[in-house]
Amino acid sequence: MSDTTGPREFAQRLHDTRNRLDTDVDTWVATADPATGTPYLVPLSFLWDGETVLVATPAASPTGRNLRVTGKARLGFGPTRDVVMVEATVESAGEVEREVGDAFAARTGFDPRELDGYLYFRLRPQRVQAWREADELAGRDLMRGGAWLAQ
Repeated sequence: MSDTTGPREFAQRLHDTRNRLDTDVDTWVATADPATGTPYLVPLSFLWDGETVLVATPAASPTGRNLRVTGKARLGFGPTRDVVMVEATVESAGEVEREVGDAFAARTGFDPRELDGYLYFRLRPQRVQAWREADELAGRDLMRGGAWLAQ
């Protein structure tokens, strides 16, 4: 990560965010029950392919059910003083190609294909925000409408 004194310029914040997506292994995934609105938050391992976030969870879990029904999630990466928040939509749910499953397992140390009832969910970011402190709140949007913003 970059120097933590003072707010980062847009380019540095974008670089740091992409680096976090490339190097982190786990994310917090928030979904909501479509009937009651009850929130549900779980940590999941992920694989970033440069465009989407791939996670795996049991199909019967609250997260799996919520993702299938609502098609929406919010992801949180990093510590609270260097956070990346991603609003995402479900692009696909099910199994993945062998190469993708192998890459997921190698990256995360976890192979959902070895367990019964797991589904992979490919999540496409629609909005990405990143900030460290209050002095970075003003420029926290890095993506809107699924497109990275220009500097």
